[in-house]
Parts: sequence; structure tokens; C-alpha cells
Amino acid sequence: MARQTLYDKIWQSHTVRDYGGGNTLLYIDRHLVQEVSSPQAFAALDAAGRAVRRPDAHIAVADHAVPTKLRAFKLRSGQAAKQVRRLEENAARHNIPYIEIDDDRHGIVHVIGPELGFTLPGTTLVCGDSHTCTHGAFGCIAFGIGTSECATVLATQTLHQKKQKRMRVILDGGLAPGVTVKDVILALIAEIGTGGGAGYAVEFAGSTVDAMSMYERMTLCNMAIEAGSRVGLIAVDETTIRFLKDRPLAPKGDKWDAAVAAWTALKSDPDAQFDRQVNFETSNLAPQISWGTSPEETLPVTAHLPDPEAEPDPVRRARIEKSLNYMALKPGMALRNIPIDRVFIGSCTNGRIDDLRSAAKVVKGRKVAAGVSAIVVPGSAATRIAAEEEGLHDIFLSAGFEWRDAGCSMCVGMNDDRLSEGERCASTSNRNFEGRQGRGGRTHLMSPKMAAAAAVAGHLTDVREMM
Repeated sequence: MARQTLYDKIWQSHTVRDYGGGNTLLYIDRHLVQEVSSPQAFAALDAAGRAVRRPDAHIAVADHAVPTKLRAFKLRSGQAAKQVRRLEENAARHNIPYIEIDDDRHGIVHVIGPELGFTLPGTTLVCGDSHTCTHGAFGCIAFGIGTSECATVLATQTLHQKKQKRMRVILDGGLAPGVTVKDVILALIAEIGTGGGAGYAVEFAGSTVDAMSMYERMTLCNMAIEAGSRVGLIAVDETTIRFLKDRPLAPKGDKWDAAVAAWTALKSDPDAQFDRQVNFETSNLAPQISWGTSPEETLPVTAHLPDPEAEPDPVRRARIEKSLNYMALKPGMALRNIPIDRVFIGSCTNGRIDDLRSAAKVVKGRKVAAGVSAIVVPGSAATRIAAEEEGLHDIFLSAGFEWRDAGCSMCVGMNDDRLSEGERCASTSNRNFEGRQGRGGRTHLMSPKMAAAAAVAGHLTDVREMM
């Protein structure tokens, strides 16, 4: 029998029926339900007169549309309020556990799943959101699905899926001071492109990954989708187990011991075969910043913007020109001198407690630059509470940041937090597409440390000079 990858093992253990050629009926253990992608799924279920097969296998929570102004979460009328109300009604009608927006367990689905212990190794987990790959940091197969697939999972707890090819990304060398996992994943995407992982389930490994916290691993897997892969995953180790210990929904007592014994076997066999392997040295990386309208349009902070006239490939030259035009930037400009209007620290990529700690270290004793509006949005209520217990909110407020409640906020522009036409943002989110943070808004992706440094400087800058 051929030696197996981690992806192979989990896939095989969840195969209900193998149709050949990689086409599989896959059992789905867990489903996170949010307000944007679920209304049509519930409507399809109701139209067919079908019930939810396993209500206990789902958790419903509103995150994209909720306001983040310190509250009590007063939803305005309009589309967002309708979406949240519809999710509440659908969850109640089908007996699905629902987390209220003023509950201390509330937050972004990809933040609260691990916090609650709902995300567990060796499982299959889906959600109607592409950044579901985040949960793969725990050694599970997690991927985003469409609305019709949400309906299928609700009704049958299975999905018809095509198995992906297997890709391993080896990250070795450690990280220099001031460089974070966000810089690693942005630099990797710049190297292999946004299509580099397309068609592959990507397993991250190597000494740099081994040394990462679970928070860092979640950031890494979160952006696998920006490299084109629906699935990013990391083998289980002691770091994983320590994180999950005593989480509310994690196994307890004898079940915990049995689970740990099973989880520790969740790794690729030493001689498992991958369809593609990328070796990426991380020790020489500098902090990274995206300059264009794709995550692959990223450069070290010390670089200058590309000149399309120097690009011989006409397709790539046109792409550079288009991105520079949208971003209102000139060829050859020093990246670090570009002025900003807004700073956003948050999202399912960088809204966790480690992210807030790292940003707070930079801004402590400093002030947000005149003319810059900066907000910090914890990824969950639990993260906000933990940050306040450490006094992080006081550091941000003293520096001139706004301190918000949990939600997707300015990452997605589907709520009250968004950029105005022409505004430029130093953002810890995961996408910089045209209009992603608001129509006409301009997004530069970076780490929380780099965003904090930009807030203080008033322009893109190198955080290493503030350390």
C-alpha cells in the first residue's frame, strides 16, 4: 500500500462512496453557518420539505454584516439587519445552535471555531466562506463551499467532491526580528502566484512551521486560498494539542485521552508522495506589503514599485499598468513612502490575540499620525475580552485608535466599516481586490506590526525601524 499524506488519510477516513477518478461522496463532520451564504440554502431545504440531518453538527453565527461600533450591537434596518434576522429564524426553526451577536462566544466563524474547540483534528469542516481553509491549521480538511452545497450538507451531512492533488510547502529557516507569518505567506504567494496552489491540497511543513503558534498557523492556512488552494493543512503536534486542551467543545476525560492518541497519528508518512513540492527559505525575508490589486502583487517594504515599461511580457505589463492606475501609484515609487488614510487591524487573518499583542507593542507610547483614521477590531468577543484584561485596548485608545467589537468589519465591505472612494488603507486583511474594502478603496496588505507602524508614521513604513 502506498504511503499516505495527511490529506489522503483524512479523505479516506471520510469517504462514504468512491466513484472513481477521485470523485467521492465525502462525509462532513462540521459546518459553520453564517448569514451571507446560508439564506438560499435554508430556502432550498424548506422548498424541498427536508429537515437538517444533524443539527448538532452545525453552529450558526453572523459575522460579515454585523456592526462593530461599541454597542450593544444595534443593527440598523436594511440588508444587514435582514440577513442577521433571517439567520436567527432559520437556526431556530431547524434547532441549529445559534450564537447571538451580543454573546461572549460571538465572532468571526474562523476565529470562534478554534476558540470553542468546534474545530478538531482529523475532521472535515465546511462553511460558505472561502477562508474556511483557516481551520486546516488543526490537521483537518476544511474548505469553503457554495450555497447549494450548504443546502446539501444541511440535508445529508455529505458532499460530492473531487479529490485534490497533493502539494507540500516546506518553510525552513525561521524568521528575522520584525518579520511575521503574514510576511511569509505574502512572500510565498508573490513567489508561486495566486494560481500556484490551484487544484492542490497544500500541506505546510518545515522548521518555520514547527516553531509557529496556533495563531500563526491559522494565519498561514487562512491565506492558502489566496494562493489558489481551497485546502491548507498542518500536521498535529504538541502545539495543536495544547491549544485545544479544555476548549468548551473539545473532548473531555477519557474521550480526550483517546482523541489525543488518534490525533498524534495525523501526519504524512515519511515517504508519502506529493504531486508538487515547494521549498521556501524564510530566514532572509523582510516585512512585505502588497502594492497592487492581487495578493501576488507584493514586495518587500524596502522595494520600489515596478515599471511596466521594463516588463517584456505584454500581458503582465498590462496587468501592472492596470494595478498601478487603480492604486493611483507611479512606477518606481518607494513603497515605504506611500501615504495612507486608514488603518485596519482585524479580520479572520489577523484579528487574534497574538496579532493584537504584536500591534500593541509597536504603538505603545506612540500616537496615530495626524490625518489617519485607525481601528482595531478583535476577531471575536473572547479575543476582545482577553485583550482588555491585558490592557491592550488602553494602549490602542491612548495612541488614537478606535477599539471596536468583533466582526469581519473592514475586511469585506459588507457592513458599516468600509473605505470611501480613493481612500488608501494599511490593512491586515487577506484580499486587496478592487473595491474589496469599499468601492474605489485602495488596500495594502501587511502584518499587524506593519499596519501599526504605518498608523504611527502616516505612510507605509518599515516596522523594524520602530523596534
